[in-house]
Amino acid sequence: MSQHMDNIPSTPGKFKSDKYHYIYRFRSHSSIAKLVFWSLFFFSVICFFFLLSPSSPSADKSRRVLENSTWGSPEWERKVRQSAHVRSGRGHTVLVTGAAGFVGSHVSAALKRRGDGVVGLDNFNNYYDPELKRHRRDLLDRAGVFVVDGDINDAELLRKLFDLVEFTHVMHLAAQAGVRYAMQNPKSYVNSNIAGLVNLLESCKSADPQPAIIWASSSSVYGLNSKVPFSEKDRTDHPASLYAATKKAGEAIAHTYNHIYGLSITGLRFFTVYGPWGRPDMAYFFFARDILKGKPITIFEAPDHGSVARDFTYIDDIVKGCLAALDTAKKSTGSGGKKKGAAQFRIFNLGNTSPVEVGKLVSILEKLLKVKAKRKVLPMPRNGDVQYTHANISLAQRELGYKPTTDLESGLKKFVRWYISYQSKSKKKSSW
Repeated sequence: MSQHMDNIPSTPGKFKSDKYHYIYRFRSHSSIAKLVFWSLFFFSVICFFFLLSPSSPSADKSRRVLENSTWGSPEWERKVRQSAHVRSGRGHTVLVTGAAGFVGSHVSAALKRRGDGVVGLDNFNNYYDPELKRHRRDLLDRAGVFVVDGDINDAELLRKLFDLVEFTHVMHLAAQAGVRYAMQNPKSYVNSNIAGLVNLLESCKSADPQPAIIWASSSSVYGLNSKVPFSEKDRTDHPASLYAATKKAGEAIAHTYNHIYGLSITGLRFFTVYGPWGRPDMAYFFFARDILKGKPITIFEAPDHGSVARDFTYIDDIVKGCLAALDTAKKSTGSGGKKKGAAQFRIFNLGNTSPVEVGKLVSILEKLLKVKAKRKVLPMPRNGDVQYTHANISLAQRELGYKPTTDLESGLKKFVRWYISYQSKSKKKSSW
């Protein structure tokens, strides 16, 4: 694939806040004992699903692929060190998990572009077409970012990476995504979003010095919450899907590691991210694909013919929020697994604050693609989806300087331009 990093949106330079002393700390009104109780509760519930669910063929296949991958050679170590090299005087050294994913590839490119040292990590699983992930990896490779083919559950691999590189930050974006897929393969969510997170936190707490951690939670944690817009102070104990439950459990586990080991942790609740190089399982992506193919698309409606709406957030805006969170993260306070003082713990919403009905999304795509969609409207199934999402971003605005600037039509225009170009090049390549 012939492609250039120009196709990955640019992101402004390092953000510096003048309000360090106002850094927000996420505090529960419950006691530490209650926080630990909820952590164990969520972990126990999810482990229950883990034990009951059969091992999926796709998960086994991914495991075999990883077992066959090699790392640790002198050439591999050279690539890791070279990729971690900081080009700017005040740059960071960042481990980005899920680097070949949608958000991970954009964040990795933006960090490298401004002079930070970046090492990527991705297991290239087949939740969706791994070829798209490999194409993202190729773009990063040309930008000077080495993406290690490996899994966050591989403790030995993580230990090796932390031995080779003194990471100042970890941008943890690896996860098993998708709300509906959890009904088919619940085990994969426990493996990645719970076990993988714990394994990574174990490596971080044992590192000396410990890195600051920024990680992707999800707007799905708000679950059945009926109060809008969603605020970081709202209740998140009524998840509507297993995916949401694993992300909620992740937040509780992250708080526990922050409290016990002094890890500086910032959680980011993303709201429906879209844009070029996006995920094929997202509605905007497969709507565009099926509209162009003349296939009918299914639009769900809420009870009593209510509208379903999402706070669609363009990838450039999400990247800016990720970098701002990284730049304002304080250092972890532990060393070698021992806490030496209270550490920073924050949770932020990263959304667009302008929910759009899914029907409107389809109308915009029809206009941009110049093709009329064959719409099929059905009642929303009970598969974990929620009717409405809307982010209150006032905290991120105040503490991170976060300000989304891309409306849905402008963002979809960029996506459609990329999608048509990408499909055209893929067809030419397959015809060789």
